[in-house]
Amino acid sequence: MSASKRKNLNDMEVDQKDDDSSSSDEDKDGLHPDAYTGNEEVQIDFEGRTPVDPDTEGISQLLQRLFLRAQINCNQMADLIIAQNNVGSVICQVDDDELESETDDDMVEEGTVFGITSVVNLSTKKDQPCVSQLRTYLLERAKSYAPEPVLEQLSNLLDIEDPPHLGFLINERFINIPAQICVPLFDNLKMEIDHAKSKKMKFHFGTLLLLVKFFRKEAKKGKPAEDNYINAEDELLSEKAKFSFEWSVASECDTGMSGHWLEDDAVMTPYRKLLALDAKQFPQLIKDIQSFINNE
Repeated sequence: MSASKRKNLNDMEVDQKDDDSSSSDEDKDGLHPDAYTGNEEVQIDFEGRTPVDPDTEGISQLLQRLFLRAQINCNQMADLIIAQNNVGSVICQVDDDELESETDDDMVEEGTVFGITSVVNLSTKKDQPCVSQLRTYLLERAKSYAPEPVLEQLSNLLDIEDPPHLGFLINERFINIPAQICVPLFDNLKMEIDHAKSKKMKFHFGTLLLLVKFFRKEAKKGKPAEDNYINAEDELLSEKAKFSFEWSVASECDTGMSGHWLEDDAVMTPYRKLLALDAKQFPQLIKDIQSFINNE
């Protein structure tokens, strides 16, 4: 499974720090010749493969960007995901010597994990500290931000002990990875889940929870609020969810994470939204995502 696209790697989810220093090398427009302008591209080939131990740090960093300052042990969760070597994929750069000359080593470090797609059983793994922390995090957010009926539904799902269980779907990647790559990743995840179930492993899910990231441009001067999802497919999944609730994470983000990367960018408020998806509909959701992305 692979995807090849011309990608802009400099505006992935990184902090852009202001530099007030002046230089004689500044051009006529007052920009340093090495300044990021938002137009730099590099050719990268991506592939999906099974997570392995050296991927722990990369997976953990992706999870930290999802959970921000939540009290969740992301290193332990990364180890848990890797231990499920039957299920899940990471996005990595294709190991091809011919591509090295086209890739700036300062922009892409060897072994970088660009994305993770997997699922964790929140029912059978609830005694694992990181899963217990995640369950607490979701329930606390629901108590603070979800309508009462949604809180009740989530609480009931978290109380499930017998199959079908509650799963936590993980679909994280750097913001400039093309949305098309999620389709083969989801297809592969579905096949791996089916294979695990055939071997009597505990991957029989009734509901899948998915935490998604988006920015909201608030309503202004008669214009409605506008939501911009980090992963394009999350817009469709939000529409298909059995229930959902959202909350602002502006107080948990720094400038770089809140979307103000370029001088002319509008500042938008970062949000998280928890979706509850019907696991039985996952195959159809993959087809719907393919059509949705093709029409984008």
